[in-house]
Amino acid sequence: MDKRQGSRQISVDTFDIDASGYMKISYLSNQLLKCAETHATRHGWGMDELNKNDNTWVLSRVVIEFTDNLPKENEQITIETWVESVMRLFTARNFCFRNAAGTPVGYSRTIWAMINRNNRKPVDLNTICGDDIKEWSAPDIECPITGYTKICVNADEPTDIVKVRYSDIDMNGHMNSCRYIEHVLDLFSEDFHKKHKIKRFEIAYISECVFGDELSLFKEKISDREYTVEICKSENNEVACRSKIIFN
Repeated sequence: MDKRQGSRQISVDTFDIDASGYMKISYLSNQLLKCAETHATRHGWGMDELNKNDNTWVLSRVVIEFTDNLPKENEQITIETWVESVMRLFTARNFCFRNAAGTPVGYSRTIWAMINRNNRKPVDLNTICGDDIKEWSAPDIECPITGYTKICVNADEPTDIVKVRYSDIDMNGHMNSCRYIEHVLDLFSEDFHKKHKIKRFEIAYISECVFGDELSLFKEKISDREYTVEICKSENNEVACRSKIIFN
């Protein structure tokens, strides 16, 4: 493994799989966050260090694509991560998932921003991280999946309406990024999930949801294999996130 990369080994447990027997996308997303945090902390721009100045990382875009079926129960997976590029307000971080034999079974592309926890405004990465984060960037390491695409959702009536509860929110006081993913995938029935495996999952986080927000979830069928979802705040129709799912 390249020295610019970080890694995390996980074992898919009983509680990490869904009714079809495959690993939950929300569980994988959570493991990506943990892997990213460990890698960032090792180089001095992890959460503990940032929080000293009331700054924090926030996830903006996620693309996950599998080259093989999702892992099943008891499978061993190694997650590798690296920073692809750094801009003034955003940084691109990629991931590779390998099975026990070392063969890639999937990849992820993510976009992150740093914000101040008090005013929720973006922070200049050049000021906080300097040249260090750029020094550890690895634009030459391959991530052979396309990045985030433009998502449009044309649906007049919501498929479901949910409220943000206490268990949805994290230490920053807004809904955890994994809960958005779970709400999106809950729009599909158990029978549908058993018959269709996720090939590619995209999500764009647009605005924060907090405790008590009522959310309207709109779903559009593009084809038998492709769907788009938009989550809006019911009170003012503000878009919270948009997602696209492609099934095998």
